[in-house]
Amino acid sequence: MKRLLVLAALSAALMTSACVTVIDADHDDDLAWHGQNAQPFDSARAECRAATGKGQRSEAFRGCMAEKGWTRS
Repeated sequence: MKRLLVLAALSAALMTSACVTVIDADHDDDLAWHGQNAQPFDSARAECRAATGKGQRSEAFRGCMAEKGWTRS
């Protein structure tokens, strides 16, 4: 039973290890970004703001973030 519990915990940890969700209670604009094998969020956001000159709600910004591995739901 103990082996099964350890195996289940290890399995759950491995399944979620490559998935990242950014939730920042201070900034509503940072909610709902998800990345898998993505560039670090803060640097990706800063680069996309500089590159597009637009906010997170624009298509250009979302496209830039997608190129860096981030999608918004």
